Amino acid sequence: MSLLAQPAPTALTVALLAGPDATASTLYGMYDLLGSVGRDWEFLMSGRMGEPLLKPMIVSRDGRGFRAANGAWIEPDAALADCPAPAVVCIPDLFVAPDAGLEGYAAEIAWLQACQAQGAMLAAACTGALLLAEAGLLDGEDATTHWAYCEALARRFPTTRVHAHRSLVVSGEGQRLIMAGGGTSWVDLALFLVARLVGVEEAMHLARINLIDWHQEGQQPYAVLTSSRQVEDACIARCQVWVAQHYDTHSPVAGMVELSGLTERSFKRRFKTATGMTPMEYVHTLRLEEAKQILESGDAPIDVVAEQVGYADPSFFRRLFGRRVGLTPSQYRRRFRALRLRLQ
Repeated sequence: MSLLAQPAPTALTVALLAGPDATASTLYGMYDLLGSVGRDWEFLMSGRMGEPLLKPMIVSRDGRGFRAANGAWIEPDAALADCPAPAVVCIPDLFVAPDAGLEGYAAEIAWLQACQAQGAMLAAACTGALLLAEAGLLDGEDATTHWAYCEALARRFPTTRVHAHRSLVVSGEGQRLIMAGGGTSWVDLALFLVARLVGVEEAMHLARINLIDWHQEGQQPYAVLTSSRQVEDACIARCQVWVAQHYDTHSPVAGMVELSGLTERSFKRRFKTATGMTPMEYVHTLRLEEAKQILESGDAPIDVVAEQVGYADPSFFRRLFGRRVGLTPSQYRRRFRALRLRLQ
């Protein structure tokens, strides 16, 4: 007999969709977190197990166990057809390439559409938002996903308004579409769902038990990393390689123009077509990425960091950094240097 308390008769069903490309960490992390609501706080305070207020269920198209994308074994509780009407469907992250199609998800897509039509909330963690988009549920809606996938999501689904800087987006009719960004922002998603389904106090209990810190800075400190990818235009790609080594020079754009052998006007037009950015925007991106590395790894004054990456005016550097990253250089250092040191 299980030592865990059984869910209350009124407990709301939360279906966790285990698709073919699911990873086990987010799937079972959400299962554990949501299943503890109402149960664990009472146990810690009184020594008696409380009644779970949510009933998480792992569901898949056929209900049979399978190996997840990361090799872990997933054992669903039910097939899609046998799942009780859920209050919420959660879609954990999918281990797929940014531009990958999801043609093999017809059964899951039809089920998601039916659940939404019946009034269920749909909540996607990380790349799970790609499945909502594939189902046509994000057309004309605000959305977010992992920072490395935002560009591809916006390109493949141009009517979707993708917010790369936000770690949580709530949209759709009745605010029933909830999406979290990358990494551990699925924890924010779980807290939000608990607050909405059960109450803010229960969400606060969950945060205290698990020492959860809300990702209030969002994804912007990471999102620009996707902007420096190489392009297919050989001339522009050659200039990208050059400027990656000379971004701190006085006139890096002029250097790229000279290297390209094109007129300045033609070069700028081809560069924007190939990268989606003007040459100067691209230089700023490289400089700011290098500035982040310096801020994370050392104690150099902000003015010195500005000079090291090519900015003669420290105040301009501070304004640009704050606008593009969403944190001041000092805030960024405080936030991320400690993490880097721990990892080292």
